[in-house]
Amino acid sequence: MSQASQNLKDKVLFITGASRGIGLAIALRAARDGARVAIAAKTVVEHAKLPGTIFSAAEEIKAAGGEALAIECDIRSEEAVKEAIAKCVSEFGGLDILINNASAISLTPTEQTEMKRYDLMHQVNARGTFMCSKYAIEHLTKAANPHILTLSPPLNMNSRWFAPHCAYTMAKYGMSMCTLGMSAELKAKGIAVNSLWPETAVATAAVQNLLGGDQAMRACRTPDVVADAAHWILTQSAKECSGNFFIDSEVLSKAGVTDLDTYAVTPGSKLLRDFFLD
Repeated sequence: MSQASQNLKDKVLFITGASRGIGLAIALRAARDGARVAIAAKTVVEHAKLPGTIFSAAEEIKAAGGEALAIECDIRSEEAVKEAIAKCVSEFGGLDILINNASAISLTPTEQTEMKRYDLMHQVNARGTFMCSKYAIEHLTKAANPHILTLSPPLNMNSRWFAPHCAYTMAKYGMSMCTLGMSAELKAKGIAVNSLWPETAVATAAVQNLLGGDQAMRACRTPDVVADAAHWILTQSAKECSGNFFIDSEVLSKAGVTDLDTYAVTPGSKLLRDFFLD
């Protein structure tokens, strides 16, 4: 694969769910290059268990050297998505990169999964990814090196990943199926479509709240590991780098990074392997 550019200077990124966690880390990594970032997320008032808002994220992006546009957007709403993408294009003059990062999670077995939670996961994860991609395409076709990058796993059909939380797995794999289909569909338009997934659990609010609090967080890598992997993908030639289900550690190995312990929350600790990876 050839590198289209060394950095993301002046590139316009539209990132869903970028008020915190992995989405914000990807935004900050791009901002250090001088990128322009639209933060499309719901949080406008900080929640006790969910730190960060679209406004605090925008300030961090500016402090890191980028330009930022905070857009309140619920990606379940078709009108909100259309308006948010139009606002990004109007403000920054185009769109180079779409990051489908927003995701809802409920690690519940079938009988314990309320249908409103099922609907939320499918509306945000699968439908949201499809819809944001759909409305970004016309703008991405005008970009010099257009990319769609979705934070979703390889399509692993091992039943062990369905049995404990069937609804969540279906919704998450819906995102990955967008990558599988759209990478082939959009090849002629020169738009790269890839997925990226962390090898280990990543220290985010979801891990803190759902997987074991501080103890689980100590067995994680920081969001920077995904952000640095995303940066490598997004600087590759779109025509040569598409249709991949990347794992962050494998990407960083390609990028020449040999010491992943620098990303550990607690260096030297035993790390939690992420879902969907046998």
